[in-house]
Amino acid sequence: MLRFLLKRLALLIPTFIGVTIVAFFFIRILPGDPVQVLAGERGVSPERHAEVLRQLGFDLPLWQQYFNYLGDIFRGDFGTSFASKRPVIYEFFSRFPATVELSLCAIILATVLGVPAGIVAAVNRGKWIDQATMGTALVGYSMPIFWWGLLLIIFFSGYLHWTPVSGRIALSYYFKPVTGFMLIDSLLSGQKGAFLSALHYLILPTVVLATIPLAVIARQTRSAMLEVLGEDYVRTARAKGLPPRRVVALHALRNALIPVVTTIGLQVGVLMAGAILTETVFSWPGIGKWMIESVNKRDYFVVQSGLLLIALIIMTVNLIVDVLYAVINPRIRHQ
Repeated sequence: MLRFLLKRLALLIPTFIGVTIVAFFFIRILPGDPVQVLAGERGVSPERHAEVLRQLGFDLPLWQQYFNYLGDIFRGDFGTSFASKRPVIYEFFSRFPATVELSLCAIILATVLGVPAGIVAAVNRGKWIDQATMGTALVGYSMPIFWWGLLLIIFFSGYLHWTPVSGRIALSYYFKPVTGFMLIDSLLSGQKGAFLSALHYLILPTVVLATIPLAVIARQTRSAMLEVLGEDYVRTARAKGLPPRRVVALHALRNALIPVVTTIGLQVGVLMAGAILTETVFSWPGIGKWMIESVNKRDYFVVQSGLLLIALIIMTVNLIVDVLYAVINPRIRHQ
């Protein structure tokens, strides 16, 4: 097991270097000058422009800027935001709980609905319920997040007035954040109705963000179940006269869940990518909305360090999934 873990850790090194290169050069290939963006309509003199570039280290060759950036990362220095003048690591983790809360709710919803949908589709293979379930999953997977989010806002917020348009909690509630997770902080505040308000604001963003992972999980569960239902031990269980529900739940589902667990873990990257659009549409104060604003402001240190931190989180989750997969299925370790 240790050898397996060391191999996985070794694979992360070139991935990490590749991410730093992408994160560094991504913002620099975009048109625009960060100094001019900071100056705004007032403009800046050529002398002051050159001085600010020198202070930020942008007058150096790109290769030298990259190695300086890499050295700062290894020292734990992720830079300072141009806009807020605060360390990027502080800005990131002050917004990270909002994104985690939204992503957790989305993956829970996707798992709770996607796994049963896949099981039902597999058990009723070829029937109308199978076609309807997989057709709906295909539509959900193909639907653009920003368009889907706007549709839900127009219908549920604009037409029915059932849900709020944006934010995390009603303005009538105010309390000092403790954990950064609004559902937990609203409970800790002791204010009547605060938790229900936070939950109310969470509904639409969760549904939008969960749509694509739900479709993927449903399709993967159906595929895994169909493969397992054709195995000899499942046919033997049926030949013994065991109830169909027991055969599916006890014999088939347990083994079919192995690839499904991997799929659920890999959805972290999808959630992070989807969170950028979802948070922008719903004005959700997480790292996705923060990154979009930073790109528009050409806030170099925020964009490159934000991308790197998001990638590190995704790589860590994927490593944990790999280890869990090896624990569940020992053959992976030997291979």
